Parts: sequence; C-alpha cells; structure tokens
Amino acid sequence: MSGIVGPGERVGILGGAFNPPHIGHLLLAQEAHARLALDRVLLVPFGEAPHREVDADPGHDERLALARLAVGGEGWLGVSSIEVDRPGPSYMADTLDLLHQTEPNAEPTLILGADQARRLRTWHAPERVLAGARVAIAERDGIGRDAVVAELDGLAGADRIEGFAMPRVDVSSTLVRERVAAGLPIRYLVPDAVAERIAARGLYREPAGAAR
Repeated sequence: MSGIVGPGERVGILGGAFNPPHIGHLLLAQEAHARLALDRVLLVPFGEAPHREVDADPGHDERLALARLAVGGEGWLGVSSIEVDRPGPSYMADTLDLLHQTEPNAEPTLILGADQARRLRTWHAPERVLAGARVAIAERDGIGRDAVVAELDGLAGADRIEGFAMPRVDVSSTLVRERVAAGLPIRYLVPDAVAERIAARGLYREPAGAAR
C-alpha cells in the first residue's frame, strides 16, 4: 500500500470480493470512517480467494475496476490493489504485514461485518491479523461486539476488538447479481457508475451464487 497510505495515517481496511460493490459496502466504510476517527478507508478487493471460488467472478481486475468506480471522488475513500497485485491466496495477515513493512508508522484498522468477525478463528493466522491491526466490527443483526469476542475466546488479541453501530441495510452482492441475471434494475443498490459498467460489459447475466 506504499504511496496510498501516508505516514501515521489512521487507515481503515475493508476487504472483500466486491463482486460487485454496493451501497452496503459504502455505508460500512462511511460509518467506520465517522465513528472510528479514521483518516481514510480503503476498499481492498482480494485477488485469489483463499478457501473457495468466487461465484460468477468476472475476474479480479474487473472487480478492482468496479471498486474504483464505486468510490467515485470521495477524498476519504480509496481502493488498494495490494491483494490483486500479489500472487497466491489473498491472506489478510500477509496484507497487514506488507503494510507495516512499506509504511511502518501507519495505524491500520481492519473493518469487519459481525458475521465475518465471528469466522475470524478460521482465517489464516488469525492472531497475526489481530496483532497487525486494530479490529473493529459493525454491530448489527443482533450480533454485538461481546458475542463476537466470546466466540473468539482463546485467540490472543480478541479482547481488544472494538464495535461500532451501523444502520441495517439488506443489500448484498448476491442480491445484485441475482437481479441482473433476472433482468431487474439495480439502480440505487449500487453506484450509477457501477451499474453502467455492469450493463456495458454484460456482467452477471448468468444466475448468481453467494459472495462475501
């Protein structure tokens, strides 16, 4: 992330497939930025999914392009290609290690949805993740910070996880892809520029499956 993250910058890291990015992703980034006193938030599309195939995947370069369109001209919001550029599985522990190597004075915050956070124990090197960044979870759907920490009991650093509130928005990448495949409009579910690229390139016209 050298050149994207500044010295001493409090930067939020929001990883995922972004297949495609939608308003829920942007709302999560916004709430984290506002509530956690972050300087910037970076969307970080993964390159190679570590544990599964990405359904209806147009390719990591296409997902990266969609993420860049999604952020528009927001000065506090950006996109990093760090995981797309790096060969092999995209492990967040490795991403955080590289961030510390290239910008050791940066202060990263890993932003997770509550469901993602509950699965942190299954991640590659979860304690390296917890040691490499402040971890903050969006509390919603009845899953709060305390419930997540209880499920991660025994992992070093789990007790330092923070929580922040986020409005409930029932939008997912799966829903967007399913609507495209069904010929239904997706305006207001994704930024206009994302909808335009999906239409222009004929993305997601086949039936869609789940994605994070």
